[in-house]
Amino acid sequence: MGGKYRITGNTYPRMRRPRHRRKLVLSVTAAVVALGLAGWGTLQVIDVFTGGDGQANAAGKPKACPSRSASTPAKILPKPAAIKVNIYNATPRSGLAKAAADELKKRGFAIGKVDNAPAAYDKKVPGTGMLLGGPKAMNDSFSVLATQLPGATQKTDTRKTADIDLIIGTKFKAFSTPAAAATALTALTAPSPAPSSC
Repeated sequence: MGGKYRITGNTYPRMRRPRHRRKLVLSVTAAVVALGLAGWGTLQVIDVFTGGDGQANAAGKPKACPSRSASTPAKILPKPAAIKVNIYNATPRSGLAKAAADELKKRGFAIGKVDNAPAAYDKKVPGTGMLLGGPKAMNDSFSVLATQLPGATQKTDTRKTADIDLIIGTKFKAFSTPAAAATALTALTAPSPAPSSC
């Protein structure tokens, strides 16, 4: 070879390209910045669609879950034996009040008057029945008796006594089964757990 690449002696010139460290550093820096911006942009898009807000999250602290002790305590209802029920027949079918009284007596209820419905309700109760009693009965005695006759309407009057009236309606066929009534009563008295936000 001649010219400036002329070989003399035992040494050979190095023919590799000169190093460009500056370009390499700039390329790596640009790639890191691009990845960072892409990640930040992705987080912003996720926040927009999920409603995330760093300020609303109370500095990112997780919310404490309510403990089991925060549940509503079990409701205490009277036993059937403590509920005196007057049974009135508001249907054209004879003997229905006595049959209903016998069945409720078997289920532990105290039975009071058994008769035809007064004129104000005779043949005027279109559903399965109506529970009629004083204001206090609405919160406890009605709930217990309603487990025996689901769908019965409930109405309060001005009486001061604790007894309640069961007025049998035209759609009455039978009381719920003892097992179904017991299940419904258990559900009423079970403590309700506090709503969880976790």
